[in-house]
Amino acid sequence: MIEVGVDIPNATIMIIEDAQRFGLSQLHQLRGRVGRGADQSYCILIASALDEVSAKRLNILCETTDGFKIAEADMDIRGPGEFFGIRQSGMLNFSCTDLSKDKELLESARDSAFGIIATDPQLRLPENANVRRTFEKEHSNSLYLMEIA
Repeated sequence: MIEVGVDIPNATIMIIEDAQRFGLSQLHQLRGRVGRGADQSYCILIASALDEVSAKRLNILCETTDGFKIAEADMDIRGPGEFFGIRQSGMLNFSCTDLSKDKELLESARDSAFGIIATDPQLRLPENANVRRTFEKEHSNSLYLMEIA
């Protein structure tokens, strides 16, 4: 049974069996359930049938407790998935950028995109016609997902 909402401040040990079957975020959340009190705490990960990827994932948890670093490492291993779609892992079809290596370039592009949306949210201005056309073409099969939320 997994109940992340349980708060037992004096819990000092957690054992997670078949840890290779859990996602890094899940393991990080579970690990955070112990060590809330003043006493030393331990999270023991038990894993069987480790392949190279599973070992790499679990080693990340042993190296850091920083959730942001864990999330970055998880993205590097699994890929970011789809921004508009339902796949939660896998590589994006960017032809000339790497999400983990081109952070500054991507932040600049994001800022430019937010600037365009702030001034023309429907992309109706003539100077944004190509952006709208490209967006509709690239994401035509998943635009219906925007109506769900």
